[in-house]
Amino acid sequence: MLSIEKYQQEFIQFLEHYSAVKEPKNLYEPISYILDLGGKRLRPVLTLMTADIFNGGYKKSLNAALSIEVFHNFSLVHDDIMDDAPLRRGQTTVHEKWDVNTGILSGDAMLIMAYQLFENYEAHIFQDLAKLFSKTALEVCEGQQYDVDFETRNDVTIPEYLKMIEYKTAVLVGAAMKMGAIVAEASKADQENIYEFGRNLGIAFQLQDDYLDAFGDPKTFGKQVGGDIIENKKTYLYLKALEFLNQSDQESLIELFSSDIKDVNAKIELAKEYFVNSGSANATKEAIQLYTNEAFSVLESLNISEDKKELLRTFGNGLMNRTV
Repeated sequence: MLSIEKYQQEFIQFLEHYSAVKEPKNLYEPISYILDLGGKRLRPVLTLMTADIFNGGYKKSLNAALSIEVFHNFSLVHDDIMDDAPLRRGQTTVHEKWDVNTGILSGDAMLIMAYQLFENYEAHIFQDLAKLFSKTALEVCEGQQYDVDFETRNDVTIPEYLKMIEYKTAVLVGAAMKMGAIVAEASKADQENIYEFGRNLGIAFQLQDDYLDAFGDPKTFGKQVGGDIIENKKTYLYLKALEFLNQSDQESLIELFSSDIKDVNAKIELAKEYFVNSGSANATKEAIQLYTNEAFSVLESLNISEDKKELLRTFGNGLMNRTV
């Protein structure tokens, strides 16, 4: 087993070799650009780490890890077009740096390239990877559509929101881990259990992201604190606050999240007061812990050593205690 930093280094070296620009440049330069923008590389690291956990050797899983990263970045390119976002990881988005048509076409190419990477595996592994990838890719699209639909709805429920973040975020974390298990040729039971570990951890990860967006430290969070509030996003914090507040305060919070107040700092502070005073902030932290515990409970069913189970617990706790 390697350290998280070492897995990241090994993956980045593999990525650098892969993302060389080919012809036509206007198709492949945007792909290299988005893949080189960095990020946490969480998903490919999970694939490499899982392959090692099941004694498959992380090097064998590099192509599967790269597939996950290419797909993830494909989804970001298209999400940025849908959101008309000017920046991604502090840099100009692909459709702004080139144009919308280039962003669509380069994104489409990335989806195909992600599939192509499975061709480096034997037929039975290729088939299992492709089945999982197709299922996951479709769920991510469904999650994105739910997210878009929720922007114009005022009756979003907490179960609906949890389903949306499961599909949009968590299934890709689960798939990243299951791919490592597939490449390592772990048992079907272990493949399913490590998927459930990743899926639950992915839900906790997104809930933590929601919490940090409102209550994170601006010095470490890496993006504007309160961005979800400014954009009137109906996050878990918002939905829980509505559940707990009396009717008058519910109406005030709904009004706050239906407006474009010029003083965004005042809007952020007022929303945070609702989140804290209603008990929503604490309820969100409890939900993060609940899904983290759900992930950890799955570990008992895995056919791996206690040392490796402890490594996964440490990794999970690290994600949940992050400030970025």
